[in-house]
Amino acid sequence: MDSTETFDRERQAMVTWQIAGRGIRDERLLLVMRSVPRHHYVPLNCRDMAYQDRPLPIGYGQTISQPYMIALMTELLNLTGEEVVLEIGTGSGYQAAILAHLARHVHTVEMIMELAERAQKTLDEEGIRNVTVHPGDGSAGLPDFGPYGGMIVTAAAPVLPQPLLEQLAVNARLVIPVGSPGHQVLQLWQRKAQGYEQESIAPVAFVPLRGAYGWSYEDWGPDYS
Repeated sequence: MDSTETFDRERQAMVTWQIAGRGIRDERLLLVMRSVPRHHYVPLNCRDMAYQDRPLPIGYGQTISQPYMIALMTELLNLTGEEVVLEIGTGSGYQAAILAHLARHVHTVEMIMELAERAQKTLDEEGIRNVTVHPGDGSAGLPDFGPYGGMIVTAAAPVLPQPLLEQLAVNARLVIPVGSPGHQVLQLWQRKAQGYEQESIAPVAFVPLRGAYGWSYEDWGPDYS
């Protein structure tokens, strides 16, 4: 069996056992995760682990999230295919690639220039044309292209940044981990015509959100733990 067949077999098993097997039911999402080659979005030195049930390092103290967590956060957005979506924390570009198949356009912001450039290169190589990678501080959102029909934040904030709520369209959803090292909760927010609704989903562990509305190095140091 060549490497392509091996990766294909591992990807199908990942979706069957790690994702559908844990309760993810969105058929569009399951189809996308069966087709998008996660191994293209991880460094060569851990490519053989691409479909394991775990996050993986991608350099600069960052990770590509566990496949189930990506699926859970994406399903919570309840996308129809017509939305413009904002992602904060591009990382490898894999989450943006998943969103690109489920939404009309994805804007994604990455603070680490090298990761932003690498993600854009990978997305281009994969033929994904409806993702725009923006280098910079995403903790304040990206107001120029809002309001957004969905938002995903892939790093833990101390509290939900208010600018993100303000850039969310009415009835749209925002998924974000909130908390400190060792104690974070995945939160789901939905903007209503009057106010917001919030639900706590599950305990999680993410790297820190940096920037104007994120963690400082004094409060959450550079070890990313």
